[in-house]
Amino acid sequence: MRKLIPASLLLAFSLAATSALAAPSGTVFTANERGNSISQITLADGSVTTIPLEISPHNVQVSTDGKRLLAVGMNIHAGHHGSGQGGGELQVFELPLAGKPSMVLPVAGHPGHVVTDRDSKLAFVTDADNNAVQVYELASRRQIATIKTGSYPHGLRLSPDGSSLYVANVKSDSVSVIDVTSLQETGRIAVGNAPVQVGFAANGKQAYVSLSAENALGLIDTASRKLTGKVKVGRNPIQMYATPDGSKVFVANQGSSKQPGGRADRYVREAIGRAHGQGVAMARHRAQQPQPPVPRQREERDCANLSYCLGA
Repeated sequence: MRKLIPASLLLAFSLAATSALAAPSGTVFTANERGNSISQITLADGSVTTIPLEISPHNVQVSTDGKRLLAVGMNIHAGHHGSGQGGGELQVFELPLAGKPSMVLPVAGHPGHVVTDRDSKLAFVTDADNNAVQVYELASRRQIATIKTGSYPHGLRLSPDGSSLYVANVKSDSVSVIDVTSLQETGRIAVGNAPVQVGFAANGKQAYVSLSAENALGLIDTASRKLTGKVKVGRNPIQMYATPDGSKVFVANQGSSKQPGGRADRYVREAIGRAHGQGVAMARHRAQQPQPPVPRQREERDCANLSYCLGA
C-alpha cells in the first residue's frame, strides 16, 4: 500500500447557492496541516484570515447546522502518529470564526477526519491508531463511545438521511457502515485497494469511495451495500463531492511527489451506469485537441488536481 501524503489544503464549505454566472459568495475554510493553522476565505472579496493552532489540522468540517467549525489533528508538541494513547485533538470553533477554539477535546490516538450528526449534537472522529471512530457529545464536552472499524479508518461521511456513517478503512480495503442511532458498525463493504474517503449522491442511493492505490472511484449501491463498479480517475484520488442535482462527482487527485496530479476527467452518466466492476471503456481525447462532442465520452483536461464525473 502506498503511503498517504498529507494534503496541504483540506476544505470545508459554508456556501450560498450560486449560478454559473453569479459572483461567488459564502466562505471556505482550509486545514493548513503543514502550517499548523486554519484559514477562512471570504469568496465575495477574496480576503483570507489565518489562525495559528496548537494542532497540525488534517481536516476541517462545518457542523450540519452551520454554527461551528470542527478541526482535528495531532498536537504540534506530539508525534504525527502516536502509540494509540494520545496526542490527537478535536478543536471546535464558533462561527463566525473569531480566534481560539471554544472547546478542545482529546482524541485517544491519531485523528483523521471529523463530521457531525444531522443535529450537530455528536461529532465523529476517525482514529487510525485504534482502528475506531471516536464519538463526542458536544454539549457535555465528553467522549461517549468508541466504535470499532476496519484497519486504519480515515475519511468518513454522513448519509443524506443522517442514519448512517460510511468510513473508509485504508489498510483493510473496506468501508465500514455505522448506525448513528445505535453507534454500532452494522456492515463492512469490500471496495478495493486503499480507500481514503467516501461520499454520497444527494438521494442516498449511491455512495462513492476514492481508491487511492487504484487511481479509481468506487461506486457503492447503498441498498445492497455492494460495490457495483469502478471508474478510472487521476493519480491518488482522495476527496470527492457529489453535486446536489446528482449529475457530477468531483474528485481531487493528490498525485505524488514524483507524479503530481493535474488532470480532470469527465464521465457521462450512461458510462457510469454501465460500470459493474470491470471499469469503463470510453473514447478519450486531450482537451487541447479540438474535437466535436462525442456521446458517452471521457475527456481529459490539464488542470490542478481535480477530476469530475457524471454520477448516477
